[in-house]
Amino acid sequence: MTDHEAYIALNLTAGIGPARASLLIQSFGSASAIYSHTADEIATVHGISSALAENILSNAGAPLQRELELIDRAGVQVLTPDDYAYPASLREIEDPPICLYVCGTLPEELGGNAVAIVGSRRATVYGMRMAQHLAESAACSGWVVVSGLAAGVDTAAHKGTVGVNGKTVAVLGGGLMKIQPQENVELARSILDRNGAIISEHPMLFPPTRHSFPMRNRIISALSIATIVVEAGSRSGALITAATATEQGKQVFAVPGNADNEMSVGCNELIKTGGAALLTSFEDVLSSTDFLPGFSLKEETAPLLREEFDDESIMSESDRKVLDFLRKGDAQFDSISANTGISAGELSRKLVALEISHRIERRADGSYRRLR
Repeated sequence: MTDHEAYIALNLTAGIGPARASLLIQSFGSASAIYSHTADEIATVHGISSALAENILSNAGAPLQRELELIDRAGVQVLTPDDYAYPASLREIEDPPICLYVCGTLPEELGGNAVAIVGSRRATVYGMRMAQHLAESAACSGWVVVSGLAAGVDTAAHKGTVGVNGKTVAVLGGGLMKIQPQENVELARSILDRNGAIISEHPMLFPPTRHSFPMRNRIISALSIATIVVEAGSRSGALITAATATEQGKQVFAVPGNADNEMSVGCNELIKTGGAALLTSFEDVLSSTDFLPGFSLKEETAPLLREEFDDESIMSESDRKVLDFLRKGDAQFDSISANTGISAGELSRKLVALEISHRIERRADGSYRRLR
């Protein structure tokens, strides 16, 4: 058995997490060396019972072979702490995943120009729009967006990113063959089509549980240098991600919301107690991480932001339509689209570019205002 296979076998064993796996490897010298010992010998390691030792060895047989077949069939790459490609930012946390199952391509920006966008599954229209807008702005600035592919804010963040051809990474709470919710399977394909990745620390068929979702939060925050909480109730899992990010020494931002909205309680409390910095646009992240005034632009989105917006004569016709319409007064997204005839997808990209270029601003109520 190779060390790589041994890591996968350990990861298949219920009761073996990062801490126990690390202890076993330290005790026997390598992951594969564990499997050259008897159950009685393995049980001498602190915290390993006889029953658990038997399970460790039993998973090296048929269960491991079935898992390897699923991995091969799905074209998945499994990274372990021994692999060079294993994300450096995950090595630095207290409990790095034993295995990281990767479908797609892990962006090089992870741990650097990467931001986590998280929030409630029961997000309001305001929360969904803010999450999408922040993700679009991040992607147009050359950043990777990391989230969890759950309903609500996660979905809006991923959709916003792929909508402007950006890279995004989805961290699942279950195995790669157990995507939840099922309606996000097509979104997962879109993420892969744009050189993003779907990842998990769990075996291929591992079903998501109430415990596995909080576990994945440490991975989401570790892969990012900043975490944005868009909407969160008082007991939201997004607050766990924020707390984990703080423990990891990462910056945390929160989008303020209405005082009487239960979905804003968590964000407002984070801001009030100093647990997060108030955020109204992605420029707040860029400013705090010293990325202003320039941007590291993706090639696909760069043309949108390289135009000389001071000279309206060389702007695109659609840009001028937006600015001409906003000259009449503030307007909501749907109104701009209806009155300019610009499709929703194109308009999203235009508004992000115009906002970053300080031609317009997006207000707290979701409307847009022309600045110059």
